[in-house]
Formats: sequence, structure tokens, C-alpha cells
Amino acid sequence: MNRQDLMAMYDFTGKTFAVTGGGGVLAGGVVTTLASCGANVMILDRSLDRLPIIQESAGPDGSRIDGCKVDVMNRDSLVEAGETIKKRFGTLYGLVNAAGGNSPRATCSPSMSYFDIPEDALRFVIDLNILGTMMPCQILGKQMVETGEGVILNYSSMNAYRPLTNIAAYSASKAAITNFTAWLAVHMAQNYSGKIRVNAIAPGFFLTEQNRFLLTDKETGAWTPRGQKIFDHTPMGRLGVDEDTLGCVLWLLSGASAFVTGITVPVDGGFSAYAGV
Repeated sequence: MNRQDLMAMYDFTGKTFAVTGGGGVLAGGVVTTLASCGANVMILDRSLDRLPIIQESAGPDGSRIDGCKVDVMNRDSLVEAGETIKKRFGTLYGLVNAAGGNSPRATCSPSMSYFDIPEDALRFVIDLNILGTMMPCQILGKQMVETGEGVILNYSSMNAYRPLTNIAAYSASKAAITNFTAWLAVHMAQNYSGKIRVNAIAPGFFLTEQNRFLLTDKETGAWTPRGQKIFDHTPMGRLGVDEDTLGCVLWLLSGASAFVTGITVPVDGGFSAYAGV
């Protein structure tokens, strides 16, 4: 396959994508990158405060980016979003499930043992990560069934492979996403169309607002003992930055991976490969 063929595979002109959690920093990069490749992109997020910023950062391509307030754990909200997508851009071709996260209230700490974590905190993290992925696939995936083609990209985590201490609900829920990705890939291919593919990425460690309280000292900005351990266990000698996921994301969403479905790809700087010695 020559270079022109490869470049053509990353041309999403006329295709419509939805990105849950698209207002976030990491997912916002996916939004602008897809738009730069010609796609129409609908951000599905609880807040659209960053929508103008994302549109502006995309330059002229920002005209193909729009947003819709959505609760990814609410069926009615997702049904309404699906109708909005169709009216604004047409039938959905691709879905990127980037919504998810952890909560300090569901995290073990010196002041909070595992046995004392509130039930509602556990449910919030589990529902956000599991239902917040399964339900968009269930509601919005129907549009792909209607056309017989499409791509779904879920966000798992390195925690699915190596569950970290203190974040039981998050680790368990991300392991569920890896399993669900494989299940849905087979289900879509066998029951609807082999042209509907489902894959996932498992990002390693990126310093974000969601995990900053675990990895850096609030006062000094230095690594916490936990952050230092993660840094030391990453062979590439750094944490991830926004752009590090984009190449893999484009590959899994494009025709370059036309015979790939049901897999989860680590994007982790070698963290999962390193035995520590």
C-alpha cells in the first residue's frame, strides 16, 4: 500500500462522528483531529463550555464541529442526541466513547479505607464508565446498523491490565469495557454487518485534571510517591501528552484497520510491557 492510499484512508470527508466526553482535553484533541480529516463531529458532553474553544482551535475546520448536552447514563438524553446528530450532520458513521473517569470519593486514602467508600460513590464511577459506554453504543449504534457500516471506539485503561491500588471501582469498570468491546465486536459482525467494527484503546498514564490529585503534590507540583512509581515504570521516561493517542485513534477509526475488530490497544509508553527489572 503506497503513501497516497494510506493518506486517503484518513480522509473522513462526509462522515459523521460523535465523541462522548468530547469537551475534555484528551477527547477534544480527537474532535479537532477528526475535523481536520474532513469529518463532521458532534461533541456529546455534560457541559459545552469548551465548545467555542475547540471550534476556534480547529480553525476553518471548526465549522464542522458542533455540540449537544448529553448525560451518557440517560437513555432519553442519548435518544435526543441521536436525533440532533441526524438533523445537523446526517446519519452517524463513528462513535468515540471517551466519557468516563474516577472520583476522589471512590478512592482509598489515609482518611478513607476501601470498607468505608460510600455506595453512591462506587455506583457513580461504575455507572459512568460502564453504562456511560454501553448505552451510547446501544442507542447511537442503531444508526450504524441502519446503514450497515460504522466504527465504534471505546476507551478502556491501563488499569484494565494492571489494576492500580486505591481505585477499585475505576479499575474494575475499565476491565469491563475491554470485555464489552470484544463482546460487541462479535455481536455486531455476526448479527448485523462485518463492516461495523468495535475496538478500544487503553491509554497509559496522562496527567489530567481527573488524576492530578493522585499523581502530583497540590502544594509543590512534585510527583507524589504514586506518581513517581508510575513514572519510573514507564520505559519511555515520560507520561503521555494529548497527541499521543491520536495516531492510534485514527488508525482504528479508518479503513487502515478494516480487518481489525474486538481488540484493545495499549497506548502507554511501554508501561504494560515492563516487568520492572
